[in-house]
Amino acid sequence: MQAFLFIITNNIIPIFIIISIGYLLNKKFNLDILTLSKLNFYIFVPSFIFTSLYTTDIPVEMLKVLFFAVLMVLLNMVVGNLIARIKGYDTALKSAFVNSIMFYNSGNVGLPLITLVFSSVPYIIDGQTPYLELAVTTQIAVLVVQNITTNTLGFFNAGRAKLHWKDSIGKIVRMPVIYAIPSALTLKALPFDFTQVPVWPALQYGRNAMVVTALLALGVQLSKTSLEFKDKDVYLAVAIRLLGGPLLAFILISLFRFNGVIAQTLLISSSVPTAVNCALIAVEYNNRPDFASQEVAMATLLSAITLTIVIYMARVLFPVV
Repeated sequence: MQAFLFIITNNIIPIFIIISIGYLLNKKFNLDILTLSKLNFYIFVPSFIFTSLYTTDIPVEMLKVLFFAVLMVLLNMVVGNLIARIKGYDTALKSAFVNSIMFYNSGNVGLPLITLVFSSVPYIIDGQTPYLELAVTTQIAVLVVQNITTNTLGFFNAGRAKLHWKDSIGKIVRMPVIYAIPSALTLKALPFDFTQVPVWPALQYGRNAMVVTALLALGVQLSKTSLEFKDKDVYLAVAIRLLGGPLLAFILISLFRFNGVIAQTLLISSSVPTAVNCALIAVEYNNRPDFASQEVAMATLLSAITLTIVIYMARVLFPVV
């Protein structure tokens, strides 16, 4: 019950407060969702990825975690495409459906959640949190993979419904996020502190704006969407994301022989709801935005229940204390 209340109070309620503000603001002022999505994709997301990569030390053992995260994306893509083919979805719905399964909210839900879990009882020892750094580093490795693939493969999937594949690749090449990654890694290897450069505070401001802008944009999109929670395809996508995600992760964790903190982090991380950016990508490409918005909203709401169960199971299956 305590874990449930922690998740509700510290993650779910704040998220839905910001979404609700976006919803109400649009009802009052009729905001431009395309402007909000472009601000996020062209400024705030690249700033977040650049500063995260530059300031985070990723030890060698995290290479296995990166490989795990890549496999999660690829296997979820296979599962999503298989189900979409069985269900006979058209190209637009198939793209939105697959994206909703592949890409999960490892940033504005996963990272705070992992921080909360490993900085509370029973992980506090003599007033210290000895497991927190490893857990957060593991989550950031997952976050990097998710952000890269969301802003490349996610855009490509969405664009296939409207554009020729060459045009889709052209749009991806013009996305700043793919240049933020090599830039951060290159500067990280150079013998000077980039955080002392005057542009660094601007990047930090952009980083901090990502979560709020994405959630506000989701609220705006929801207010423009006719919400009818009767779409069976939405519930199917939500079930695969929230239940199939941790099941697949458990299988891979066992194959990779992860244990302890890393295993717990990966299992919990794989159980978070669909990324808000999936709805924004759908808006950007006009690729079934109603479906994507409803799926993100339902997955976020229902994750309050499923995450509680997964956190408990992670502690039982991969004990550290």
